[in-house]
Amino acid sequence: MTIQLNNRQSLTVYHGSDVMVKEPELRQSTRALDFGGGFYTTTNRQQAVNFAKKVRARQKTNQSYVSVYTVDTVRLIADLKIKVFHRADEEWLDFVAAHRRNAYTGGNFDVVYGPVANDTIFKTFIAYENGVLTKAETLARLKIRKLYNQLVFASAPALKYLTFSGTL
Repeated sequence: MTIQLNNRQSLTVYHGSDVMVKEPELRQSTRALDFGGGFYTTTNRQQAVNFAKKVRARQKTNQSYVSVYTVDTVRLIADLKIKVFHRADEEWLDFVAAHRRNAYTGGNFDVVYGPVANDTIFKTFIAYENGVLTKAETLARLKIRKLYNQLVFASAPALKYLTFSGTL
């Protein structure tokens, strides 16, 4: 799972929800998220569809939407502070664990990209957080999983690089 932001003029990303999101905004989350607060998207269309269904079920609403955006990657890279995790490695694990504990004290980024610690690896991640698995054991288990990705727009300036294209 890699992303080559600097080899593309633009990138299509998806956001799954129970509402259409024409104008993304930063909202305070009630739960600790992998990369902290921000507007979460993915380059994987099916992942967004599945997430929209989960949100619909969790919110007990009748609709699910996948909002589609284009990102001007040339401007994004030139203008913003970006953190990219190419794989689920030790640095990624530390970053996600700190955010999930609301204990992250590192630098701030406008955009963060990397693997998502989704439901398929949730038990492994919880075992690591509870000290049942070591860092090495956790990373070894993650290497055998197919990990999806997330591209998080974590600042108000970053949101300006998203152009709404419609919904699925």
